[in-house]
Amino acid sequence: MAETKRPADNYLATEPIGKLLLKFSVPCVLSMLVSALYNIVDQIFIGQSVGYLGNAATNVVYPFTVLALALALLIGDGSAALLSLSLGSGDRETGSRCIGNGIVLTGFTGVVLMVLGFVCSDPILRMFGVTEASYQYAWEYLRIILIGIPFYVFTSGMNSAIRADGAPGYAMFATVLGAVLNLILDPVAIFVFHWGVQGAAIATVIGQVASCVMTAWYFRRPRMLAFHPSSFRLQGRTVRKISQLGVSSFITQIAIVVVISVANNMIVLTGAQSAYGADIPLSAVGIVMKVFGIVIAFSVGIAVGGQPIAGYNCGAGNRKRVFDVYRHIIAANLVVGAISMLLFECCPQAIVSLFGNESALYNEYADLCFRIYLGGILLCCVQKASSIFLQSIGKPVKATVLSLSRDVVFLVPGIVILALQFGVTGMLWAAPIADGLALILTVALIASEYRATFRQSKEEPVYA
Repeated sequence: MAETKRPADNYLATEPIGKLLLKFSVPCVLSMLVSALYNIVDQIFIGQSVGYLGNAATNVVYPFTVLALALALLIGDGSAALLSLSLGSGDRETGSRCIGNGIVLTGFTGVVLMVLGFVCSDPILRMFGVTEASYQYAWEYLRIILIGIPFYVFTSGMNSAIRADGAPGYAMFATVLGAVLNLILDPVAIFVFHWGVQGAAIATVIGQVASCVMTAWYFRRPRMLAFHPSSFRLQGRTVRKISQLGVSSFITQIAIVVVISVANNMIVLTGAQSAYGADIPLSAVGIVMKVFGIVIAFSVGIAVGGQPIAGYNCGAGNRKRVFDVYRHIIAANLVVGAISMLLFECCPQAIVSLFGNESALYNEYADLCFRIYLGGILLCCVQKASSIFLQSIGKPVKATVLSLSRDVVFLVPGIVILALQFGVTGMLWAAPIADGLALILTVALIASEYRATFRQSKEEPVYA
């Protein structure tokens, strides 16, 4: 039974969009940035202490943590999108039930992933392209990281729900708390106790546990939700809607897993034929992927920050305001993309040096990675943000198509073809080519949605 909307959430329909986007996006960007920094902080300290083989090892483990994040966001972003749409139409009962179901699903998923990781450690490392030289480091890192996976999944998923409930600042604090602990404990574990990659993993897990506790604590007294025992009883229709609305976020992350896995395996296959070997490209590409993740944290964070605003107004039938939100999101992403592209093209070595001082050959390949592979980062930011926007307004099919396009449809085949033809250097050109093709599809889908929206004077709420 739908409830009457209260003034507590009506501000999403009345306050200036720029002010609202700033309020929601800044904490969201910081939260996602901190999540991205978990892995990159480990890689910086490992690179300074263990060297590029340690970085190669973390690059091999990284896809598994991204897989965990993908499942977390499938549930969390789907729950948050359904909550916003429900609040916009005044149906608080559905909103509370979808978050309750999300809490149960993230808890179960995290435990299953942890058990699966322990049982299949060796196949996982082999699948993600581990080399004999980096195997021991990768195995030591993975077996500790697995302990924190349930905490990581719950925090990553339910932070989206907290933001949609109107508390982006709390969500940011919960994530930042864990990151700060990780940043403090990393150098202590690595340089004071000399625990190497295991120390970095221990510091990460402690931070994840702290963030999880803070996230769980929020749901004792949420702002706009009223939990009942039935809210936590899994309901097929609710789980299906959560999955539909969260699938774009899932694909965005799972595509990273596919890309890294394919790239790593192509490096191992073709690297020996180049002057760089296999371990240098494996380490350098891993660094580039982590830095790429930081830029995407800004891009997606801005878009996810706009999700409650766009979703609420879409549910309330205010279509013009929905596309005003999109224009603000894209303007911010163009700024982020332009700054990033200039940085990567003009001074890549300044970034590379953060991860340790290596040979001239290593630095040469790392520079190529930044300048070529990330050459289309501006276009990529627009595509990623547009996919999240379509998800926010209840268009899971279009969002899914857009999410699949850049990484799975264009980038993965490009990496394979170019690696086989031109080796570990040629494969880097697959990314800017994929960015250009994905942008064309982005423009077509957004234009189609815009025309379809304003052809209709009135629609039923899209989540119904």
